[in-house]
Amino acid sequence: MSIVPQEYGPLIGAGKEAEVYGVGDLVLKLYRQSASKASAFREAAALSIIEGLDLPAPKVQGVCQLHGRWGLVMTRAEGQTFGETIMLRPEELANHLLMLAKLQAQIHVHSGKGLSSLKARLRSDIEGGIKLPGTTKRSLLNRLEGLPDGDRLCHGDFHPWNVLGSVDGTMVIDWLDASRGEPAADVCRTYVLLHHKFPMIAEAYLEVYTEVSALEKRAVLAWLPLVAAARLAEGVLDEVESLLELVEAAEAN
Repeated sequence: MSIVPQEYGPLIGAGKEAEVYGVGDLVLKLYRQSASKASAFREAAALSIIEGLDLPAPKVQGVCQLHGRWGLVMTRAEGQTFGETIMLRPEELANHLLMLAKLQAQIHVHSGKGLSSLKARLRSDIEGGIKLPGTTKRSLLNRLEGLPDGDRLCHGDFHPWNVLGSVDGTMVIDWLDASRGEPAADVCRTYVLLHHKFPMIAEAYLEVYTEVSALEKRAVLAWLPLVAAARLAEGVLDEVESLLELVEAAEAN
């Protein structure tokens, strides 16, 4: 079949950045109208780099433009997300958090060579955070400079709704923000993403990840004000207040 579909099938999933449609045995991740051409090519490049690693990630088949929107054609991930499973069967939370932690630690084993710098992205997002006073930005940027660059593969958006499958097989999706950096910063991003709606799950995940890896909890939380401040630049309006609280609380320590 052509890697540039003329039409697509049923809607499989949707997020802030894109919608995913079935295209035969493949899927089409179609970025929203406001997304740039660069987003599609950036994720395609990341997936091309990751394809050579022993990781459960989609294989990109092509980049296309359809109805004025840019998209990626990829191999299909089966099953529901870990997030959906956890919500439906909360008694399975502990097992799924352990699988998630092991999977994220497996990602961090690999080199992030060829990908953009995580620290550079944090710096750019903090500088663009319009909700932050200038003095706070300067303090955060000075703090960022003192933290390690890191050279490991970081997913950049790792959370239970970006992992599909079960104990028999998983696939990690949404690699748009994959970067080269420090694993502690990537885990902190997961913590921040969960904290707004599921603070208890965020805390539990941090405990589990530090148990299965060589990271200490304080190393992850050292990134907290920076990751929370960078998240402000993404314009998620219902999170602004809680993100500012995380920045202030972490800066006070």
